[in-house]
Amino acid sequence: MTPPFQRSAGILLHITSLPSLYGIGDLGPWSFRFVDFLAKSRTRLWQILPLGPTGYGDSPYQCFSAFAGNPYLINPNLLLLDDLLEPADLENVPDFPENRVDYGSVIPWKMALLERAYHRFLSNLGPARADFERFCAEEAFWLDDYALFMAIKQANGGGAWDSWPAPLRLRAPAALAQARADLADLIERHKFFQYLFFKQWYALRTYANQRGVKIIGDVPIFVAYDSADVWAHPELFFLDEERRPTVVAGVPPDLFSPTGQLWGNPLYNWQVHKETGFAWWLARIQMALKQVDIIRLDHFRGFAGYYEIPAGAATAEHGRWVPALGADLFAVMRQTLGELPIIAEDLGVITEDVIALREQFGFPGMKILQFAFSGPDNPFLPHHFSQNCVVYTGTHDNDTALGWFRAAPRAEREFALRYLGLSPHIRGKDFPAHLIRTAWASVAIFALGPMQDFLALDNRARMNYPSRLGGNWEWRMPANALSDRLSRWLRELNYLYQRG
Repeated sequence: MTPPFQRSAGILLHITSLPSLYGIGDLGPWSFRFVDFLAKSRTRLWQILPLGPTGYGDSPYQCFSAFAGNPYLINPNLLLLDDLLEPADLENVPDFPENRVDYGSVIPWKMALLERAYHRFLSNLGPARADFERFCAEEAFWLDDYALFMAIKQANGGGAWDSWPAPLRLRAPAALAQARADLADLIERHKFFQYLFFKQWYALRTYANQRGVKIIGDVPIFVAYDSADVWAHPELFFLDEERRPTVVAGVPPDLFSPTGQLWGNPLYNWQVHKETGFAWWLARIQMALKQVDIIRLDHFRGFAGYYEIPAGAATAEHGRWVPALGADLFAVMRQTLGELPIIAEDLGVITEDVIALREQFGFPGMKILQFAFSGPDNPFLPHHFSQNCVVYTGTHDNDTALGWFRAAPRAEREFALRYLGLSPHIRGKDFPAHLIRTAWASVAIFALGPMQDFLALDNRARMNYPSRLGGNWEWRMPANALSDRLSRWLRELNYLYQRG
């Protein structure tokens, strides 16, 4: 069965990439302005990256929780309107760079601001207090463990939980009770930060939906080892008696990586998940659907079979493929939650079992045009598409369309020009617009592109290099990007190709 999607189009732009006065895109005025831009241009989809609290490397795919929100995205102006900050608190904002996120300076400044908001909240026990307590009660199933995890982490100098004292690492009941008593104020703070995040996020999502814009959110298949999820639910993962992974996730060697990719995430004990009725996964997907309208399941192939690497291995060369229980999981999800608004990220080396799983549940897969130009038999070319797929010019892990055009092998670049009907003398700056038009014209149910492609930016605007440590997730959109000219062009594309 095919999910109930309508032919639409959208833009991929993470929250952190929005302009703002405070060094990082947030849930304030620019988020609402972007929704207005999408609505005005009849662009119905806004795709974002995971919203969780980021840790080492600032990656939204390595979060401290699969349920929590990122406090760095809280907007200070909205706190001012809620009487949680005073104007003086925002008088001496550091001179943050406009074109990128400097996490090293943004994080301490933003967290100090949130601390001030917390102390002001404590001094004013008005209606907000009842709202906060209601939030804590409704979200207790994940919030209690998350807030305790973050408080203990903070009390232990920010270190990963496998470095904590054994009683806390192993969750001895007496040690946890003592921590709850000793760290009560810190626990309350982290709950408060989550309250602020979700209050702002739900206001933004409601506004987007009212304007006819749906939000596509990203759910990574794996969670970070240093997360509240693994610490609080060790039985759901392959861990030893000391709660350290016995096997970890990755992908095997290929043409792009001769030693494979060693991600290091702990792997699920799928049999235990099945025995619990997939309760953790159900809660995770339900939480995601409270936050977004459509879910993109990252690394979908891992639900059919995953690559298991012994913990401590230096590379991913000596792993093995192990079957997963994705079919059982999705059946329970469908029975419990109804038809699932899911996009399957089915990129990479995809085997028959992955295709069968995707088709069994009718999830649209992904087509990336940057991968398409090896020749006319390439399955990523639009003439091979079925309607039940989602086409992208590129993703957050790819170069920009302009960057690709300038760096692509000559044969691929020449074939792209032939396929798109373009002159060999085309200016590189014009290429992204033609790639976008081709995506929009295709039969794919959804067509999307990163904001960088709509602005015809080169590889300096790339969001992420998967094999590079540091310097990722930093790009920010220029404040003058949302022009009337771009809006009119998008509106015309959406009209011509019936995506509006």
